[in-house]
Amino acid sequence: MDLDAQITDLVQGAPGNGLPAGTVEAIAPTLKAIAGQLKHDQYYILQTLEQGWVLTTLSSREQPDVRKNVVYAFPSLDAARTGSSSVKDPQVMALPMPITHILFQMLAMKPVHSVVFLEGSGKAGQGVEVRRQDIESLIQAQLKQTQGGSIPPNLA
Repeated sequence: MDLDAQITDLVQGAPGNGLPAGTVEAIAPTLKAIAGQLKHDQYYILQTLEQGWVLTTLSSREQPDVRKNVVYAFPSLDAARTGSSSVKDPQVMALPMPITHILFQMLAMKPVHSVVFLEGSGKAGQGVEVRRQDIESLIQAQLKQTQGGSIPPNLA
């Protein structure tokens, strides 16, 4: 599904998520711009059987107190299988998700600091990190330009 079709799907699904379609339409250019910088239209996200995303907590070697929760997004099912030991857990599966949907859902997941979009075979060094805080800032600026408002608390 190309980016335009993904955005249309998000807008059409907005009322079911408790959001006005206009709000999703207002942030659509930002989601599309970020998604357009990545190599794939969809990625595989590791999820539990209850459809919760698998979080990985990373800590700094220099500052062990500093931690962040990331979600890895794999470019293919094979990359997810080889790039994560979690896939061997029978309670975890890798499911494809459109890129704009990943970005949109990330906004509602406060424990998630970022999503690392892996572009190669699954090695952590070949990824692009997209921070939730950066997306929120860009969307906030987009909404101020178009609506003079702020991010609704129930956005995703």
